[in-house]
Amino acid sequence: MKLDILVFAAHPDDAELSCSGTILKHIELGYKVGIVDLTRGELGTRGTPELRAQEAAKASEILGIHARHNLGLPDGFFRKDQESLLRLIEMIRLYKPEIVLCNAEEDRHVDHGRGGDLAEEACFLSGLRKINSSWNGQVQEAWRPKAVYHYIQDRMMKPDIVVDISPYFDKKLESIMAFSSQFYNPDSLEPETPISGENFIEFIKGRANQFGRILNVKYGEGFTVKRAPGISDLVKTL
Repeated sequence: MKLDILVFAAHPDDAELSCSGTILKHIELGYKVGIVDLTRGELGTRGTPELRAQEAAKASEILGIHARHNLGLPDGFFRKDQESLLRLIEMIRLYKPEIVLCNAEEDRHVDHGRGGDLAEEACFLSGLRKINSSWNGQVQEAWRPKAVYHYIQDRMMKPDIVVDISPYFDKKLESIMAFSSQFYNPDSLEPETPISGENFIEFIKGRANQFGRILNVKYGEGFTVKRAPGISDLVKTL
């Protein structure tokens, strides 16, 4: 299946927290979207890898995405090496996306910046014909996405582009809360984390309001990009 947009996420729930409104919007527009989680989130303070997998499946159903894979790279310890790059190249060549969304260029969690860098480099290398890769025994053709956008995560950055997600914000929250082990639950006996506090969802709303204000809409999601995006019609931009 060819996808229009492929989302790389260092951990299950990164995509839901940071760009699920954009995912929902583009699926409604008729585009095919998939997610590739790099790790199982096994170092997470709360929950287990098995539970995170169940939560990811529930979130995928809420979003209506067309594919989801988990590469099982080591949480906290994956590196931008040949083995890891080839795993991502296989996914890019398998789905041939026009657009890739990936982790923030730098962030509080060390895996986020590393994951974003890994995805961006894999997108370039995937276009080199002399790099060999295969899937299910079939040799893959070279493919390079047209653009790579980094979603903004915990640390605030000035976005290069903002997507209006106002009609999709409630569903975004629903997909986030599918990862119930990670967020506020007054009955949980697990340790508290920076995202498990009662006010964290208010932070998500506030960030979306902040990005939305740039466009004079209610809610937005922001992205940074290393290569400036092209615009064919200045009049139609928000």
